[in-house]
Amino acid sequence: MADTRKAFIRHIAEVKWLQFPNHFGSALSKPLVMPDTAQSKHLDYRISMYQPKAYVAKHSHTVQEQVYHVLEGEGLMTVGDEERVVRKHDFIFLPPGVEHAIENTGTSDLIFIVVTSPVTDDAVSE
Repeated sequence: MADTRKAFIRHIAEVKWLQFPNHFGSALSKPLVMPDTAQSKHLDYRISMYQPKAYVAKHSHTVQEQVYHVLEGEGLMTVGDEERVVRKHDFIFLPPGVEHAIENTGTSDLIFIVVTSPVTDDAVSE
């Protein structure tokens, strides 16, 4: 069966900012490539912008891996029991099962890319 998905080029301004569940205080994301926006099967790619004091609640994923890449601003990243200041050009790899959170503790917007694979956190049955 042929793959019916279409390749595309879009501009970031075409995508609206959304606040996903368990994100607080103007913790916004643009869902650039994900099943709902691109019919992707293996990839969730978004840009996030957190205003000062905005954060995502501490959480972990069952099977998903994530990469965060900070583009602008600074904040506090919690990985397990460790807290670290993150800023421009820092990137974070999160394997499944690792609790994590990010909060904008800086004085300007914290802007970062988040890449997640697979697109859902459902455990794969064999």
